[in-house]
Amino acid sequence: MNGCSSPREVWRCIPGCGSCCRLDPALRPEAIEALSPQQRSIYLSMVGSDGWCIHFDTGGCRCRIYEERPDFCRISSLVGLFGNDGESGDALAIACCKQQIRTEHGGHGRVMRRFLRAIRKPR
Repeated sequence: MNGCSSPREVWRCIPGCGSCCRLDPALRPEAIEALSPQQRSIYLSMVGSDGWCIHFDTGGCRCRIYEERPDFCRISSLVGLFGNDGESGDALAIACCKQQIRTEHGGHGRVMRRFLRAIRKPR
């Protein structure tokens, strides 16, 4: 994962995206591999027949268990799962989100534009 983010970018989750909720194991072999056996079991139990998380509300584009979601669904766990090859946690999260958004919504779509605006805003 290439973290092509500038030092001014700070990771933020944006409402109405849900790209990370696409859990299809065929599309995320690196995610499955990074998980412990217990996490892998939970992850696979969350995959619906359409490849999306069973807890993802497609109408509202939101997680129905956000406060109780597993640790691997939390951005703070990314660096621990995928290691840190010199990237900051923000850079890794931004790179992951860009990749997922590009896959699910397109690289020049509304969701990507909203994400890029959000990560450039000062905290």
